[in-house]
Amino acid sequence: MAVKIVAFITVKPGSEEDFIAAARTCVAASRAEPGVLHYELWRETEGAQRFVFNELYVDDAAVQQHMASDHFKALGLAARDIATARPEIIVTHAIDVAD
Repeated sequence: MAVKIVAFITVKPGSEEDFIAAARTCVAASRAEPGVLHYELWRETEGAQRFVFNELYVDDAAVQQHMASDHFKALGLAARDIATARPEIIVTHAIDVAD
């Protein structure tokens, strides 16, 4: 069953470019993972310090593989010192989605 994850990360003022650099490395590597159907990084327009990951996986096993990857762990370490709080993560399973 497909899994959609939306994760919100807010970073400290002045840390935006550092976060983007670390996140881009993770995004590129994540897109190459088997089981990852879609992986994007967005930036909120108001405030400009909140980032949104939009992720789609083939199943829960693919999510677990992603979370165990070195690039995901490296992003977590990089974000730990520049994030204002723990990420807000929403995990959903598909019910009725377009092809």
